[in-house]
Amino acid sequence: MAKPRGARKAKLPASGAVAAFSASAPDTRVYLGDCRTVLSDVREVREGKVDLVFADPPFNWNRDYERARAVETLAASGGGEFETWPDDLPRENYLDFTREWIGVCARALRPGGSMWINIPDDTAAEIVVFVKNELKFAMANWCIWHYRFGQNRTGGFINSKVHALHFVKPGGIATWRPERVLEMSDRASIYFDPRTLSKKDGMPAGKRVPMDVWYGANWGRIQGNNKERRHGHDNQLPEAYLERVILATSDEGDLVLDPFVGSGTTATVARAYGRRFIGSEFSKANAVSAWERIRDIGMINKGKALNRSSAIFKARGVGKNNAVVRSLREGSVGGAEAAEEAEA
Repeated sequence: MAKPRGARKAKLPASGAVAAFSASAPDTRVYLGDCRTVLSDVREVREGKVDLVFADPPFNWNRDYERARAVETLAASGGGEFETWPDDLPRENYLDFTREWIGVCARALRPGGSMWINIPDDTAAEIVVFVKNELKFAMANWCIWHYRFGQNRTGGFINSKVHALHFVKPGGIATWRPERVLEMSDRASIYFDPRTLSKKDGMPAGKRVPMDVWYGANWGRIQGNNKERRHGHDNQLPEAYLERVILATSDEGDLVLDPFVGSGTTATVARAYGRRFIGSEFSKANAVSAWERIRDIGMINKGKALNRSSAIFKARGVGKNNAVVRSLREGSVGGAEAAEEAEA
């Protein structure tokens, strides 16, 4: 496919169907180039063998995602040519690009496979209409990732969210494993309601399927001195986000696809939980940094966001002999913390 108008010309790294970076156990591959072309040459994509797609595309907010690190990387290696993604496309060009990469990912999915798209307000509606009406995917979840410290502005309310859109390809059985990502219910973690010990929805005592607004410990923006932060990467997602998506909508051994590898969060989490992975990255500098994380560093906060309470109010005091407190203490890390807070 033609490159978007306005792209800065330079030599692209060799890609095709040959991965630039690969590892085994589980199979993990990263390809270099424009996802619309390079992924179409990957066998599993052509054959529709992908179980889960997660995409965090460029937002077209005029961000220079990789120039600084590309200059730094190439200077360290003796120079060379690089290419930066044009994040300032005319609106119609950006929408064409969006429909094209979504089309590639949709064809890559098996029937019943899940596709998650992380996108801000200004393009969420267009994506939902396209995927539902044109591709005929079912919408399974429309979630919100809420974070603090949004970019300051005075002309409107400060943005503090991104949409996490979950679609399922028709014709097959979707993977849905909410029991792997449960959180403490407010009834259990705030009120210590004994009714939570005898639930009838099939979930363990005191637990619930997470709400569709995601926030809390380990869910903030990755910035400053956050241990997960990768130097030089823009718009890095927290591991907790991908952990929830991957555990809930794929199984061990499944194949996960990310068309915009970026800092490598999707691949890192997929690999940590035994999923196979294929992905593409436009920037060679990004890919080099991401691969170091994927292969050598791995997850920093594995499991730390699971089984916790997302309640925004403190637990109310109860007696130490309360049966619910004892159950919570024995049930999970998040529950133990809630019980200790109630006893204080």
